[in-house]
Amino acid sequence: MIEPLPEETVRRLVAAALAEDVGAGDVTTAAIVPPDRRGRGRIVAREALVVCGLPLARETFAALDTAVRFEDVIPDGGEADAGATIALVEGPAGALLTGERVALNFLQALSGIATLARRAVLEVAGTGAVVLDTRKTTPTLRAIEKYAVRVGGARNHRTGLYDAVLVKDNHLAVAGGITEAVRRLRAAGRDPATVEVEVDDLAGVEEALRAGVGRLLLDNFTPEQVAEAVARIAGRARIEVSGGLRPGRLRAFAEAGAHELSLGALTHSAPAVDIAFDMETTA
Repeated sequence: MIEPLPEETVRRLVAAALAEDVGAGDVTTAAIVPPDRRGRGRIVAREALVVCGLPLARETFAALDTAVRFEDVIPDGGEADAGATIALVEGPAGALLTGERVALNFLQALSGIATLARRAVLEVAGTGAVVLDTRKTTPTLRAIEKYAVRVGGARNHRTGLYDAVLVKDNHLAVAGGITEAVRRLRAAGRDPATVEVEVDDLAGVEEALRAGVGRLLLDNFTPEQVAEAVARIAGRARIEVSGGLRPGRLRAFAEAGAHELSLGALTHSAPAVDIAFDMETTA
């Protein structure tokens, strides 16, 4: 089951998006659409995609007018072919017109992430490797972008700096190397077996293992180098691979023995998908 978005997060982000787009009011709609005019609309996929963002789209219209009825046709996580109806919306025409762009912006961006995540997961299917996201998210939008990753079938890595120890290359530069960084972590009460350290060569792998590190992040390794590292590690640590990974070139790393593949591209480079809002008036 996909962990849902917190309702407070949905309300907060929708309120901010409407404030940005509508401001003091939709001057075009206010001028030409009678207050009593009703309408209905279809949210339609214009290309094959994985649906994501319906809670935000629904809240967008509800925030504008509680009389709007929003019906999911294909739920978040479902696959839509080009031309498929994702959702149906009906209610005051003014609210539908005013909310259209904000709802689509959420849906197009998040469905893009979910679609790319699904592609990555399918590429490594059967290998046992897990696809992870990273902290390379849009500021203030991490919660919904990581939700989209989950909807696509990949997994979330760290939510923030506070929920796991990951010693990166710049940490090592400041601390003076892997051994000293792990010594300081021990002194701070951290068990090295729960710590992840980034390494960029096989010498770093050996040093991290001697220090008792339980997770290794192999950065910018080739599949051949990953296979050699896997042989040297011999089950003594969990192995994550990162560094420029993108769907289309993942399987070789998975087949080399990586347990996890972390892709910043899932959130920082996923293209928005094409979703439209087709509307008609009813009265």
